[in-house]
Amino acid sequence: MRHPRHRLVCAAAVLLTIAAGLASRRFPDALPAVLGKYPGDALWALMVYFGYGMLFPCASALRIAGLAMATSVAIECLKLWQEPWMVAVRHSTLGHLVFGHAFSWQNLLAYAIGVGMGLLIEVCVAARLAVKA
Repeated sequence: MRHPRHRLVCAAAVLLTIAAGLASRRFPDALPAVLGKYPGDALWALMVYFGYGMLFPCASALRIAGLAMATSVAIECLKLWQEPWMVAVRHSTLGHLVFGHAFSWQNLLAYAIGVGMGLLIEVCVAARLAVKA
């Protein structure tokens, strides 16, 4: 039997993921240079995954993953829209963190990795809870 997610656990995961993502941008030298900015992008998508988990605690893990990936792709494609007011939003700190600046195909891979990490975490936690039950 599938158990609903705990919203407080998801909320804590969102906050921890935000902290890790901000740290990945603030201290990029702590990570291998070959990874560039992509760990932050993967963590952004992971945060979206946990956020949807918090909003929809009874949804399947695959549905949450689909929502998180669709949101990530939509936000990335939104970068192609260059209306002056949207460019101004992207130049604010919060706007940059949420929307980014320039479209990148590589970001889509990073998002898939982040969503995949969320799915893997959830499947492993669910398996561990099933063994304890």
